[in-house]
Amino acid sequence: MADNRDNRQRQPRDEEPKEFEEVVINIDRVSRVVKGGRRFRFKALVVVGDKKKRVGVGVSKGADVQAAVTKATSVAKKNIMEIPIFNATIPHDVNAKVGGAKVLLKPAAPGTGIIAGGTVRAILNVTGIHNVLSKSLGSTNKVNAAYATLEALGQLKPKKDWVTTIEDAKESQPKASKAVKETPEEKPEPKKAAVKAPAKKVSKPAKAAAKETK
Repeated sequence: MADNRDNRQRQPRDEEPKEFEEVVINIDRVSRVVKGGRRFRFKALVVVGDKKKRVGVGVSKGADVQAAVTKATSVAKKNIMEIPIFNATIPHDVNAKVGGAKVLLKPAAPGTGIIAGGTVRAILNVTGIHNVLSKSLGSTNKVNAAYATLEALGQLKPKKDWVTTIEDAKESQPKASKAVKETPEEKPEPKKAAVKAPAKKVSKPAKAAAKETK
């Protein structure tokens, strides 16, 4: 009897699309000294994002690598934040400092790409930002750099908060109340021309008498 199992076709499973993309940035082995020796555990730094506007970072420890990554991913999803994006880049310059790590982000022209490295690049890749300039200064601690990048992204303001349109300017102008009527301006009265008094006529006999007296 032929085995019909070979003729069966495996149907692919309908996997649900993941809402967030998970990226493991760093895994460290940490130890704790206890009575009788040391206990080793693992610390994972994970970033999650939907490549649109939402991103989150999480750090957690576990007995093994898989447990640490799972816990860190859960923490990152609980701390999701939404950032504003303008023309595939950030709206304005921002900088932040966490511990000794400093991160500076600047908007870039289309086609520039993500100019960043290490932890900053891993976070920006899952945010939906395609053009940005960055600089990481100070400490190279990856956890502090990740939180500094997240804090810098949290300082971004949307376009409506820093751009004033003509309509907004018109609305901001105070409107004159209808009850108050404008008083007509008082026009100055025209100056009257000065009237000269007529000169007095002196008769001829009077002139002759005046000469004789002299």
